[in-house]
Amino acid sequence: MVAADSKQVLERGDDAPDFELTGVDEQTYSLDDFADNEALLVVFTCNHCPYAKAKFDELNALADEYDDVAVVGVSANDPEEYPEDSFERMQELVEAGTVDYDAYLFDETQDVAKSYGATCTPDPFLFQRVDDGFELAYHGRLDDAMNPDEEPTEREMKDIIDRLLAGEEIDDDFRPSRGCSIKWREGNEPDYWN
Repeated sequence: MVAADSKQVLERGDDAPDFELTGVDEQTYSLDDFADNEALLVVFTCNHCPYAKAKFDELNALADEYDDVAVVGVSANDPEEYPEDSFERMQELVEAGTVDYDAYLFDETQDVAKSYGATCTPDPFLFQRVDDGFELAYHGRLDDAMNPDEEPTEREMKDIIDRLLAGEEIDDDFRPSRGCSIKWREGNEPDYWN
């Protein structure tokens, strides 16, 4: 396990990079599928990382608490090297109720993770709906528990979502998330990786 902190690649106000990814329900999803929501929380995550697993409950809670916020998990890890991160295992976790996001998508090519500048699992990006698209409102951790065995004392992302939905300007400083590094296929590492 190699721990990494998220990096800023997208800047506040940048448009959400579009995608076409397969969900665990075997349907194809793009940004348009979430256009009825006021906000979109895209979280690069996986099935096996202890940091990601420690945030399953918080992501499930956020998905449950808001009708106008879509919580979308995206797994980009190489399942050949990390079989626990296979598409089939993603489906099993959803079927068992362990993962209960609005959508859990598989980034097989890893291109979407690169376009967002994802670094670790979990790596959350909060977008607000603007006109007919989404722009980045905040990129940073879900809460203040930086290690899998710590209990959070503040639900930081929930607070930011509440303020965003109330129409407040989000100007919070970037607080990097920490997790296992994304498991890039050999030779597929992004430019920002080093």
